[in-house]
Amino acid sequence: MGNRLTKIYTRTGDDGSTGLGDGSRTGKDSARVAAYGTVDEANSAIGLVLATASVSDDIRDLLTTVQHQLFDLGGELCIPGHAAIHAADIDALERQLDHYNAELPALKDFILPAGGEAAARCHLARTIVRRAERETVALSRLEPVRAEAIGYLNRLSDLLFVLARVLARAEGQGEVLWRHERRKA
Repeated sequence: MGNRLTKIYTRTGDDGSTGLGDGSRTGKDSARVAAYGTVDEANSAIGLVLATASVSDDIRDLLTTVQHQLFDLGGELCIPGHAAIHAADIDALERQLDHYNAELPALKDFILPAGGEAAARCHLARTIVRRAERETVALSRLEPVRAEAIGYLNRLSDLLFVLARVLARAEGQGEVLWRHERRKA
């Protein structure tokens, strides 16, 4: 196991910089820090989904695996040149997407991010993953980022959308459809 933290604060970041995994330092407002920081935020949001009692064991296991992978992805983004997410991880997300989406009716309208506590939390996690994806793309315009990192985030947001639909049904709330014609009278 790597280094153990015996002291949480170091004061080295008081100047607005932070250490990367390769030992170099960068600004806390850099595109790299924004990308891996938002991946961390997404991981925390998934933890909120898991904190609800209505999440089934299979979804709980899947999201726990995703949390580990997000931690790996954060490490990949924190260590320039490091590879932790692979095509097989994206393929696994796609298999889960297909599995959970198979039982859902086709969407004919947009849905609102609602549908019960676990579903709403899952929608929040989805939007944070989308932001992490945008920030990782922004980083890729400045520095090399592996395509697998971006692809993983893209597929994960899709999976979270499908899981939010599944959770809305499981919680008995159903999906809340966007009423686009509500102002026409």
